[in-house]
Amino acid sequence: MEKKNLKPESLMMSYGYKPSLSEGAIKCPIFQTSTFVFKSAEEGKAFFEVAYGLREKGATEELGLIYSRINNPDLEILENRLSLWDGAEDCAVFESGMAAITTVLLEFLYPGDLLLYSCPLYGGTDHFIKKVLVKYGIESVEFYAGESKETIINRIQATGKPDKLAFIYVETPANPTNALIDFELCREIADEFSTTEKKCYIAVDNTYLGPLYQHPLIHGVDIVLYSATKYIGGHSDVIAGAALGSAALILRVRVLRTFLGNMAGPWTGWLLLRSLETLKVRMEQQMNNAQKVAEFLVRHPKVEKVYYLGLLKENDPQYAIYKKQCLSPGAMISFDVKGGENEAFTFLNNLKLIKLAVSLGSTESLAEHPATMTHIDVAPEEKKLLSITEKLVRLSVGVENADDLIWDIGQALEKL
Repeated sequence: MEKKNLKPESLMMSYGYKPSLSEGAIKCPIFQTSTFVFKSAEEGKAFFEVAYGLREKGATEELGLIYSRINNPDLEILENRLSLWDGAEDCAVFESGMAAITTVLLEFLYPGDLLLYSCPLYGGTDHFIKKVLVKYGIESVEFYAGESKETIINRIQATGKPDKLAFIYVETPANPTNALIDFELCREIADEFSTTEKKCYIAVDNTYLGPLYQHPLIHGVDIVLYSATKYIGGHSDVIAGAALGSAALILRVRVLRTFLGNMAGPWTGWLLLRSLETLKVRMEQQMNNAQKVAEFLVRHPKVEKVYYLGLLKENDPQYAIYKKQCLSPGAMISFDVKGGENEAFTFLNNLKLIKLAVSLGSTESLAEHPATMTHIDVAPEEKKLLSITEKLVRLSVGVENADDLIWDIGQALEKL
């Protein structure tokens, strides 16, 4: 019988795990150990050579276990399974999304380099770029959704350091406005500033739609980043992050992870393995709910504007990007209430089913106020430019009954 290429949602149950190595356990055990025993001194030497990037792993050689700061069975199996969704050669899992983001930026940027990044960004990423990287002599310049290639290149040239452009960092759909950035445009810009001596790499925070509904690697992106706390974890009970890409690039990331010591532990790995088994059904239910919620919000008299990919019209330039690189509108909705902070807070304080909390992508629906919470550290003039105003509310739609969510939103809006 012809061998079938199984879909990722099928492989999430067993890929990369051999029950025979774990007493026949159908699920991967938690390898709660700090260190592993070598069969011989020669084996230990070979394992360390690969782990420290001194040589590449042989074609038939299996990566050996050394120490859980370097590798652990729970993490290795998790990394193998996560790679399937994005079609990545390799993956590195971290103890948080910010750990993944900061490790990648520190690995590929050097003092004197220039970073190009999209706006808006998650508040933590924004802070790291503007207030931490500058301490190490790394300058940055921003660009915005909808800007032309010529406009962005002119802005890079205006820095006086176009020859130092080393990295492009993108978050799309953007948190919290759902703004879309064209991956292929970023690739064109990166190639224009790359040289034979130094390539300009592109990394994308794919948390909002990935790993199901957007696959940046096929559009020319080099590294995909996740806060695995969000949809991948999906239950508000684990903090984690991930970086995916080619084997060569992820080896660099993994080596720095070893020395920064910010890898995820076995318990985190085990929890995420469990979550991956239901990722597709969760995200599909969340997306279906979000579409119904967005349709309700766009008709409500106390809602001024709704930011949701499923509402994009064909005459909107963002629509073309959406059709090219997104497979679904996802489950993240932001909207402006009529009024300001007082009205937004009144809405949030009167929710009964939806929880007032930051984070996103979990089974329960969450609502927050970006301007004073997740994006409080973004400069006031930047927030105004990006429509992160006092009237903006962000919703992460969960798996509850859609009619119940709409009822809750409706009764809270009536309090305005």
